[in-house]
Amino acid sequence: MPIRKKPVDVVLVGMGLTATMIGKELAEAGLTVVGLERGVWRDTVPDFQSPAMHDELRYAVRQHLHQNPELETYTFRNNTNQTALPIRTLGSFLPGTDVGGAAVHWNGQTWRFLPSDFVTRSHYESKYGRNFIPADLTVQDWGVTYDELEPFYDRFEYLAGIGGQAGNLRGEIKPGGNPFEGPRSREYPNPPTKLAYAGALFANAALELGYRPFQVPSANMTATYTNPEGMTLQPCMVCGFCERFGCEHFAKSSPQVMLLPKLMEKENFELRTQAHVIKVLLDPDKKRATGVLYIDLDSRAEIEQPADLVILCSFGINNVKLLLNSGIGRPYDPRTGEGTIGKNYSYQTMASVSVFYPESVNINPFMGAGALGTAIDDYNGDNFDHSGLGFLGGAYVAAYTTGARPIEYHPVPPGTPRWGVDWKKAVRRHYNHTVGLTIHGSSMSARGNYLDLDPTYVDAYGQPLLRMTFDFPDSDVKMANYVAARTTEIARLMGGELVSPGDRSTPYSIVPYQTTHNTGGAIMGSDPTTSAVNRYLQSWDVPNVFVQGASAYPQNPGYNPTGTVGALAYWSAKAIREQYLKNPGPLVR
Repeated sequence: MPIRKKPVDVVLVGMGLTATMIGKELAEAGLTVVGLERGVWRDTVPDFQSPAMHDELRYAVRQHLHQNPELETYTFRNNTNQTALPIRTLGSFLPGTDVGGAAVHWNGQTWRFLPSDFVTRSHYESKYGRNFIPADLTVQDWGVTYDELEPFYDRFEYLAGIGGQAGNLRGEIKPGGNPFEGPRSREYPNPPTKLAYAGALFANAALELGYRPFQVPSANMTATYTNPEGMTLQPCMVCGFCERFGCEHFAKSSPQVMLLPKLMEKENFELRTQAHVIKVLLDPDKKRATGVLYIDLDSRAEIEQPADLVILCSFGINNVKLLLNSGIGRPYDPRTGEGTIGKNYSYQTMASVSVFYPESVNINPFMGAGALGTAIDDYNGDNFDHSGLGFLGGAYVAAYTTGARPIEYHPVPPGTPRWGVDWKKAVRRHYNHTVGLTIHGSSMSARGNYLDLDPTYVDAYGQPLLRMTFDFPDSDVKMANYVAARTTEIARLMGGELVSPGDRSTPYSIVPYQTTHNTGGAIMGSDPTTSAVNRYLQSWDVPNVFVQGASAYPQNPGYNPTGTVGALAYWSAKAIREQYLKNPGPLVR
């Protein structure tokens, strides 16, 4: 029999970014809150300090801060005609673990989605006709609008100290910012990043073609900053160790430096590490959660934690696995299109163009930061006319300088041998003389892309693995290649010796890293027959369960998802505090 703990008001599953934010909000409301984290405690000191944190082999290659696939992994297939097999080494994406989660090792690129992104289906049908959206795409409106989320975007940006330049300030287009963004109520809390050499080369060429480049919004601090919670963050040292690494300088907006210490001070909050949640417990009618069941990884004992409110805050697709294992909601069936749990899994559609320079042009890519980049947004979302193009969505294009660490970074021209003496010569020749342009595109949800429980494989705790079925729909491939062609036009004006365009093709591979932007599977919406959670991220089926994170996205726009994850967390927390606690039950009927 499981050991039964004393009941609490709230249990948080996972102690990453959203749990830290919501835990603080609910603890301040006077609730007793327990946070359960399967990993261990991590903090800037001593865990992220040099020289250990600059060990590229340990952190980037051997993935010390990431989910351990020997204990819990996923199975993968491109379509239902294939047999899904376990992912033995994380590649395409890197879920986090330990306190702070993926927000410890993220890069810091922090975007707001476009207003049209939140009404994807109605926007495209209204502008281009009801037959414009391909039949295989299952895109939906979100059930919430940009205008409703704007105050919560603003609050998250000020919590995280985002550096940037407003492009649309209360409806007025401002020079130097992104002219396509939705209107913001005030300027960014910090100035934008400085222009790197790669970004300058890209910006000059983009300007020549009439585009409007700007600096990518950055959670790498551009100045000493004290946020509204009283936490002081320090300026980024441009050391190049962001993605896959914790920040030693207190300069990247992770829970440990922007909020977690304030939460840990609360007497009515308790954090338990090495607590691996395997199920949300339900009453006999399966209409109310009674708490969670977890394994204490130190003692291997099963623990029951009763709670009035269960909030899932783990990595997005892991939330979906927990919903499926707990019997919350109806699993999605791609054959009938019915069911909601696992529906609309989407990702990010990436492409690239490389520019190779003569040896006289030194890019110095090792001086980088996770969000140090210069971008254009002219081909993102519906910022351009889609008539006759045969696809939805778009991509931003950026020249990033994120660190060029020597084990992973070795740009070489097409035709270079993949190993040996000639490969080594090419790496030496081009390491400091290459600019890569990133095409960071949307991922439109499709009927055949979904998540479910694998019927064959289980994890180290006896739970079925989450099975991923995914391939890029034709619309996404067309979009990426269209934007790649426009990007190549810019690249040819950047003054290099050779331009090497890359295309986006299928099938999608789970092996090379692309992004950790897994979205969908527990999507939000206004209809319980087509969405798993309502506009406040509350389960339609079990009203005292809320599901945070990017699993709520009905499809993934062409931006990094973290800014919207943060905005939705504050949006959801406000609804819990001001509506649910006064009258527990469904917030939308």
